[in-house]
Amino acid sequence: MRSSASITIIGAGVVGCSAAYYLSQLGETDIVVVDTGPLFATGGSTSHAPGLVFQTNSSKMMTNLAQETVRAYQSFELDGQPCWHSVGSLEVACTPQRWTDLHRKVGYAHSYGLEASLISPDEVVEKLPLIDKSKIFGAYWVPSDGLAKAVRVCEAMARDAQAKGVEFHGRTEVTGITVVDGRIEADETSNGRISTERVLICAGIWGPKVGRMAGIQIPLMPVEHQMTWTSPLNELAGETREIVHPILRHQDKDMYYRQWFDGYGVGSYQHDPRLVEADEIRAHGAPDDEPASNPFVAEDFAGPWQDGCELIPALKPTSIVNAYNGMFSFTPDSYPILGESETVKGCWVAEAVWITHGAGAGRAIAELMTKGKAWIDLREADINRFEPHQTTRSYVRARGAQQYIEVYDIIHPLQPMAEPRPLRTSPFYEREKALGAVFFEGRGWEQPRWYESNARLLESIQLPERTGWEAQFWSPIAGAEHLATRDGVALFDMSPLPKFEVSGPGALGLLQRLTTNQLDKPVGSVVYTLMLDEQGGIKSDITVVRLAENRFQLGCNGLPDLAWLRSHAPDDGSVEIRDVTASLCCLGIWGRKARDVVSRVTTANLSDEVFPYFSHRQIEIGEVPVTALRVSYVGELGYELYAPVEYGGRLWDLLWAAGEADGMIAAGRAAFDTLRIEKGYRLWGVDMHTEYTPYEAGLGWAVKLKKGNFIGRDALVAAGEQELSRVLSCLLLDEPGAVVMGKEPIRVNGSVAGYATSAGYGFSVGRGIAYGYLPAKDSVTGTKVEIEYFEKLLSATVASDPLVDPSGSRMR
Repeated sequence: MRSSASITIIGAGVVGCSAAYYLSQLGETDIVVVDTGPLFATGGSTSHAPGLVFQTNSSKMMTNLAQETVRAYQSFELDGQPCWHSVGSLEVACTPQRWTDLHRKVGYAHSYGLEASLISPDEVVEKLPLIDKSKIFGAYWVPSDGLAKAVRVCEAMARDAQAKGVEFHGRTEVTGITVVDGRIEADETSNGRISTERVLICAGIWGPKVGRMAGIQIPLMPVEHQMTWTSPLNELAGETREIVHPILRHQDKDMYYRQWFDGYGVGSYQHDPRLVEADEIRAHGAPDDEPASNPFVAEDFAGPWQDGCELIPALKPTSIVNAYNGMFSFTPDSYPILGESETVKGCWVAEAVWITHGAGAGRAIAELMTKGKAWIDLREADINRFEPHQTTRSYVRARGAQQYIEVYDIIHPLQPMAEPRPLRTSPFYEREKALGAVFFEGRGWEQPRWYESNARLLESIQLPERTGWEAQFWSPIAGAEHLATRDGVALFDMSPLPKFEVSGPGALGLLQRLTTNQLDKPVGSVVYTLMLDEQGGIKSDITVVRLAENRFQLGCNGLPDLAWLRSHAPDDGSVEIRDVTASLCCLGIWGRKARDVVSRVTTANLSDEVFPYFSHRQIEIGEVPVTALRVSYVGELGYELYAPVEYGGRLWDLLWAAGEADGMIAAGRAAFDTLRIEKGYRLWGVDMHTEYTPYEAGLGWAVKLKKGNFIGRDALVAAGEQELSRVLSCLLLDEPGAVVMGKEPIRVNGSVAGYATSAGYGFSVGRGIAYGYLPAKDSVTGTKVEIEYFEKLLSATVASDPLVDPSGSRMR
């Protein structure tokens, strides 16, 4: 074994082998891959996983990773044996709710370029004759899904990488990782020391244990899951092919099935979660040992077996000939963990990846390590996305268990997390509860979605009724709060906004290098700007407040922004970067009466001449010192008011009393979102991310190419005067009262041309609104399109945006 390598990969399961393969394809060959188990059936989750690949996911990222995985698996064989069986997949619906949800799922597939359709019970049994069609409403059919032979894939990819110089070593345990001055220096293994600049942890269920060796937390929970194999079915007597039937999900009963020659494999998620700590997983034993499996618990499978036999009566005469409780990885938010640790340079992670996404994740991490960017946006899998509480043992266990329970549940996009809550509350929390706030959760924060105290507002207005999917986790009160903000004044709790302070003599230089807009403006300025990657994709949008000559406050989108700032900061001590989110509370007060309300509790001059739009002032509200920003994300006159947390209660009370004369209300995030959609304000992670440039997103005005060099500038300049091929477009639904939720396909002349990003109802304009990227030729105002909503086609028209106050006079 080499004593040094540019990269050491820990884990030779499907993710480690995929990463090694793609890295070698990209020219990185000084790589050593080690695994505690034997190659290539190493005994981890890859070895026991049944191999079913269902590509459809509500997340575009996850769907794209699965699509790349299928493409890769199809391209390999091992010693004449296939690595992939393209048999298609069925997801049956045994309840009206599931059947409705499968209509939504077809929309995801169409949005993300995946062929899929709904088929009748008769069509289902044509594809899988064993199913009792009287039990189902129909099924979701994806012809390109299938079965992966994961261990074969591992060896096939490894052979290709070995031919390029990559080394693989089994029975080699990593016993320690040496970190010096915050950087990876070496791996200690049972077969010797490997000096290395980069470590890639692909250890699967052992990930948390290996991560701790490097001093990082990997919030992943191994959870047991039941898998059984049956004796031969009479209907399959003599079958010598491993699989010809489609793979099958019976999600109403938390089950899945796959043919195995003349028998069947039946898996179940019905039982209560059985959590396993990474440190408690047994060591490798005999060559065929699978430490990622535990003994089968027969009593857990009694109910699932009965359910399985009801759907597939041919199973009734069979018996279970082999069974185990296999372990799979679950994260707090169900997404993989990909990227380089912020705290330990050179420590890379590709964890919580199932067979379905194995090759896609391998390609993604390889591209991140070599190019700095993958072919798709990976924000949902960013290793640095987790808040401190999300890496605690208690939280990881609770969320791992819940993710297991919900693995096949119908989850609404607005459905809030149930437990553990509450975790993070603003100083306004008790006052908000007293007003009947309905709290949703975000990044651990309790955030009012709407206030039941505002139900009285519904008496004087009439709003379109909602039924079905769009009516869930929503209240018409949100529409009333929207209109009350436009017509009067409302108070919004903005405390959860991530806030970072950048200071020191090098602060301006760092921020100028990382952002697109001109920040070299006088103290008191507020600037909206973007951060880009090297290819010109939008990494984030931020608001920069110049508090002093060398001190800036940034309103950002999350901890990945903090990691990006720190990763580019000079190491000479000239810049200090602090997370000040928890130390500052914030109230947004907006509406045409906002200035009147604030004027009653401050002696500060709030006139346009002294306090213009996009500026800030240090003011006093009663006894509370406040940093006031003249900005608006809802399109109305108003301010963001920042104060030390300990003054929060007093700040609320003063403003609340001052606003009583004008009928000021507290408003929630539901109204906040529809107000900003009407105003055409883009939401990062929804309307823009690294797959789009500022010009495509309609944010070219925030790019100042003449200010000097910044990350992404060269890519924007290289694009030059090329005409844009796609543009973020505003769509108005033609039918009054119609509304969509986001991610629905947008069709032009019958063909899918894009999908909805932001979507909601514009209560001020009286129409449903959706945004989506369309081909430039189809983004012309007046173009007729259709939005596919639960397989119904809703007509819509491209409109110029913003829809409300295009001149911006209301907030200025």
